Amino acid sequence: MLRYLPFLLIIALTIYTFIDCLNTPEEEVKHLPKVVWVIIILVFSIVGPVVWLFAGKKRQGVGGGRPGRTQWVAPDDNPEFLKSLREEQESRENREKREKRDEKDKDQ
Repeated sequence: MLRYLPFLLIIALTIYTFIDCLNTPEEEVKHLPKVVWVIIILVFSIVGPVVWLFAGKKRQGVGGGRPGRTQWVAPDDNPEFLKSLREEQESRENREKREKRDEKDKDQ
């Protein structure tokens, strides 16, 4: 069983890098188009996945966090959240005004 381990590791690495490449957004792929990276990973089963891991994708450093996210802001301090609440309240008030106006029109 141990003699199959290198082959299983190569297959696992190839599958991992193949899926990683497919799930990576196009703007995060470095040096070559994504399609070329997929071909390299599949054709060169040992070298391709290793090259993808080291050179194919923009990687975050240790503790880099999620890309594109800023520091967490509490909802009551978040201007976008407060704006969405205001918009919801305005739309609710407008709807209620329309309903009252429609009821008045029906009564007359």
